[in-house]
Amino acid sequence: MVENVVGVVAGTAPASQKQFVLINLLKGLAAQLIVLHHLAFYGPMSDHARRLAPALVDWLYDHARIAVQVFLVISGFLAAKSLAPAGLPVTGNPLHRIGRRYLKLAPPFFVAMLLAVASSSLAGNWMTHDSISPAPTALQLGAHALLLHGVLGVESLSAGAWYVAIDFQLYALMTLLAWLCGTRAKPWLLPALVAAGIAASLLHVNLDADWDVWAPYFFGSYGLGALAWWASDPERRSGANAWLLGAMLLLPSLALLLEFRSRIALAFAVACALFLFGRVRPRASAGGVLAAVNYAGKVSFSVFLVHFPVCLLVNAAFTRFVPDGAHAQAAGMLLAWIASLAAGAAFCRWVETPLGALFTRSRQMRSAQASLAWRT
Repeated sequence: MVENVVGVVAGTAPASQKQFVLINLLKGLAAQLIVLHHLAFYGPMSDHARRLAPALVDWLYDHARIAVQVFLVISGFLAAKSLAPAGLPVTGNPLHRIGRRYLKLAPPFFVAMLLAVASSSLAGNWMTHDSISPAPTALQLGAHALLLHGVLGVESLSAGAWYVAIDFQLYALMTLLAWLCGTRAKPWLLPALVAAGIAASLLHVNLDADWDVWAPYFFGSYGLGALAWWASDPERRSGANAWLLGAMLLLPSLALLLEFRSRIALAFAVACALFLFGRVRPRASAGGVLAAVNYAGKVSFSVFLVHFPVCLLVNAAFTRFVPDGAHAQAAGMLLAWIASLAAGAAFCRWVETPLGALFTRSRQMRSAQASLAWRT
């Protein structure tokens, strides 16, 4: 992480940052839109600042939330890369893979939820507002720790908490589909199952909001990302790529004709962009702009996790200590946005990265012990 910051400041990116630049760009931009949406949605600073730019605040309030579709499509793209890069599932215990995904998501997520609880408690001393949550129950904490808060109908402790649970469900679903296909299956089988899942999601399940706590509701967007990965594989035969591209273009088009949904239109556009440019990895010598883009992508998950507690505290402080004039409250929104980015960078450095390293070392030690026990 320190090397990443140095690379941004110095204008060069280290070798490890030869990443998918479009993915990092999209993740960074989507994270900003989510922060701004929650600033506009949860107020009360935005209620006063709206007088300065009503159209902008209303757009952020009503529409910026669909930026989460960017994360869904990218997650599907990267899941296909990890689980079945050529359409053939890689070997490995599916439960082990699902557990590894849980350990990547859940620990930093739960730390962020504790920060949200603390922020609500402090903000409650300065203002009364619907965005402040009461003290959590043991059921709430347990449900969040297990990423089951959505399916159990438990009130979320922070804005956007639903997404982390859905991401885990989607990865588990994709992992199980890959496992069911088996490693000896034809390379078209898993993509065909994913395409069928996309059709079921976009043409039926996604039309019923009662499903919005379950993976199938979002699988259309997630699966489009997976198809974008497989269809853009330069090593696949052109005929195989053609039907994958056809499915990626046809299924969302039919869904949008059936009922236009801006969130699906955005997911479609992102999938097309990933098909065209998702595999591009520029050289590190591209300069400081590339390093900044890669860094924004790297910290985007942390920004997503911690921005709400930060925005809540700034809202409360400006409600209690700052006049309610439009300019002053707009300055508060700007401060909350900047503070959210700084908090996300700090959270990535001091929480997300160390926790990831800790659980990676633990897994490696268990694997080594298991291998040693088997040999003896």
